[in-house]
Amino acid sequence: MSFDGFPPFISAQLHYLINHFPDKIKVEQVLSGGKSHTGSLDRFTLLIPYCLDHIKWDVIYNAEFPLASPDIIFGPEDEDFHPLHMTGVEGEGGLKSRTRNVLSDWNNKDPTRLLALIQELRDQYTSYQRKCVGEVDDDRLRFEISTICSREGIEMHISSGAEKPEEVKFAVPLVDMNINKMVHGCPWRHPQKIYLQVIYPVGRKYASTPSAPRLKLMSTNELRALFSIDDVKLPSWLVGMCMAEYLPHLEESLQKHVLEAVSLIDIRRRFIEALAPLFGRPLEADPVFCRKATFLASSGSFVFLVHVLVSTQFPKQQPAMMLQSSQHISPQGVPKKSPLLAEYPWSPRWEASKMAERIFDFLVDESLNLKRFCNESQPQH
Repeated sequence: MSFDGFPPFISAQLHYLINHFPDKIKVEQVLSGGKSHTGSLDRFTLLIPYCLDHIKWDVIYNAEFPLASPDIIFGPEDEDFHPLHMTGVEGEGGLKSRTRNVLSDWNNKDPTRLLALIQELRDQYTSYQRKCVGEVDDDRLRFEISTICSREGIEMHISSGAEKPEEVKFAVPLVDMNINKMVHGCPWRHPQKIYLQVIYPVGRKYASTPSAPRLKLMSTNELRALFSIDDVKLPSWLVGMCMAEYLPHLEESLQKHVLEAVSLIDIRRRFIEALAPLFGRPLEADPVFCRKATFLASSGSFVFLVHVLVSTQFPKQQPAMMLQSSQHISPQGVPKKSPLLAEYPWSPRWEASKMAERIFDFLVDESLNLKRFCNESQPQH
């Protein structure tokens, strides 16, 4: 985002925060606190990732008093979260002390200050939510927490409302693998992660056969370039099972899925390379995930582009293609294209060279169809 309109010291701190926060953080509702609301921008809302959702905190500087540290206003649902007054949770004394140090040693010329403050407050918020969940009067939840409390990185959140029953949500990080390092030339700025979201309704008594919690696999958005988490089937939750029993089976399945997804990159690369002897060297190609390529082709005097789109399910799922004329445009100035072509003879068991040959033969006819369409739709003079 652009930081135009902010005083230089706020701009520097925001820029550092966005580029160095461990997860993707967003900035919204940028405003000026001046009387006319037309002065320097000095307040905004941060959307901070937490427990597979976002918490919204308002950050309020005072552009007229740049030496002062900003105020942080938490959401209305967290009115009991008082980070400078929290007691009673292991480790919170140190967190509270560090937060006070960040504020008391505030230096508006240090671009790292805002990042340090937000990280410390988020750590305290994590402890606050864990404390709230631990105080819930629910035997099953207490048992579940006791079985997984040793796992690193688990986040918890308790929520309730006038029209919504009380429930506890867990975000459980899965698969201790550095996926970024497994992908050659990886473009991802942030570590790619996979989580299991587990949601328990809050009860008051321990049932002899408690129902399964609501389960959903989630991942960082960029991971979809490698594989879709929606394609992974969750193992069944057996009667009487707890999270500590369920997670090892799920992680074993996910590890195999990740390894297979990485191996499919080379299979897609070999397929795109097999197209080159027939279509020529691609004009553009995805060199990392090998999900798309564009070739320049011709049929007589008709010159067109061939866009090849390869899914993460290749070779089980055949590539889709689109032809685009390089000589014809619509009255709106848009190049004329074919519809997406995904129905043609295909077998995932074919060698890459045979796949390429079948596609080439199929596109010979389709290019004639596109040429005919372009010529018939041209305005007559």
